[in-house]
Amino acid sequence: MYFEQFYLGCLAHASYLLASEGEAVVVDPQRDVELYLKAAADHGVTVRHIFETHLHADFVSGHKELAARTGATIYMGAQAGATFPHVPVRDGFELKFGQGSIRVLGTPGHTLESICLVVTDEVVTDGEKSAQPWAVLTGDTLFIGDVGRPDLSPTHSPAELAGLLYDSLHNKLLTLADSVLVYPAHGAGSLCGKNMRAERSSTIATERLTNYALQIKSREEFIAQLTSNLPSRPEYFLKDAEINRAGASALADLPSLRAIAPAELKTMLSAGEIALDVSSNEEFASSHVPGSVNIALGGQFASWAGTVLGLSAHPVLIAASQEQLEEARLRLTRVGIEVLSGFLDGGVAAWQQAGFPVAAIQQITAGHLAARLKAHDVRVLDVRRESEWEGAHVEGATWWPLDNFRISPPELDHDAPIAVHCKSGYRSMIASSLLQRGGFRHVINVIGGLDAWQQSNLPTVSVKRAGV
Repeated sequence: MYFEQFYLGCLAHASYLLASEGEAVVVDPQRDVELYLKAAADHGVTVRHIFETHLHADFVSGHKELAARTGATIYMGAQAGATFPHVPVRDGFELKFGQGSIRVLGTPGHTLESICLVVTDEVVTDGEKSAQPWAVLTGDTLFIGDVGRPDLSPTHSPAELAGLLYDSLHNKLLTLADSVLVYPAHGAGSLCGKNMRAERSSTIATERLTNYALQIKSREEFIAQLTSNLPSRPEYFLKDAEINRAGASALADLPSLRAIAPAELKTMLSAGEIALDVSSNEEFASSHVPGSVNIALGGQFASWAGTVLGLSAHPVLIAASQEQLEEARLRLTRVGIEVLSGFLDGGVAAWQQAGFPVAAIQQITAGHLAARLKAHDVRVLDVRRESEWEGAHVEGATWWPLDNFRISPPELDHDAPIAVHCKSGYRSMIASSLLQRGGFRHVINVIGGLDAWQQSNLPTVSVKRAGV
């Protein structure tokens, strides 16, 4: 059997292609599907089947376009309520392709319709056919070091889903042989869990021994732990799930981007439109269009765009090259931001050539921040997530996670110097640009974030939880 994992780092998303005797299966495809078509052509196989392990909330799937381009059949959990042509599957459903087979495990918990796929390669060895499963594709039910978050249902409470998840893990997945390989739909950095390790695969035995969630013996304690300290759920998650329920349109159907002259952009910004600058932190800090928001392509660009801008945003893109524009637009479509106002023709250079002023954001090192704190002439704003803040933070800092910026800005003096930091500097520059756009006059980005602070052996404090 041919088996390949495709890992999309910017969304921490894993998808899969399996094939036997010319017949291929794609599992949890990303929005842009050319890579599966190319892999299938390279290996002389045809995509006949597409499985979705659940209605993904953190990205828009390409299942509908892939099916249209290949004639493949789509399979989804029966409770998904999908409105496009598909086969609704339940526990025990089996698909044979060539000498391979996929058996469906109904594993509700992350979502009601979640399924896992047990893979068997019926290869004849020494005259006998092996029918032992060798892998399980676990979707968002079981991750490497974690399990799926239980708060994505509009009809069931997190406690109800967590209880179902406990049952699915212990009554379905943990009954598989220890040697069975585990391949999830996400890795470290995804918001679909909170404690994932960086590895791309594991085994049932390894997860049984090392996954914190599988060490919890009591169903009640499992529910309590799974429903506490959940990472913030971006608003776009429920919207992406609905897009996937209906199936997204083909990328080729999207209209081309309109070129916008600097003078027109100036008018648009005055009217409250958003300009999204995709340049690096350093480039943005040194020179940018006043009022523009920076989300650098070098990090989890699409996830943060969906979180802080929302799917209803129609920003004007600002980039240094055509390649950057195309990359930014593709990544935005992966989370469902499709309607863009256009792009700044000529980028920041054209803005300056038109005689318009540029803005900058001051950056300082951790050591410089420590000196300014000692002089009491700066406030510190920590924009990391709650678990990060509780683990260690700068004493006296104000905490306001970047996830909350879409709701409201932090309540700080607009005229006071504010030094913004995250873990390494990526999120803090997003926050700094949002603060500057919101009228904060003295925004400072801390280079290297708390990592640099701790590497300089500067002190931190932590939050002590009751009973700990």
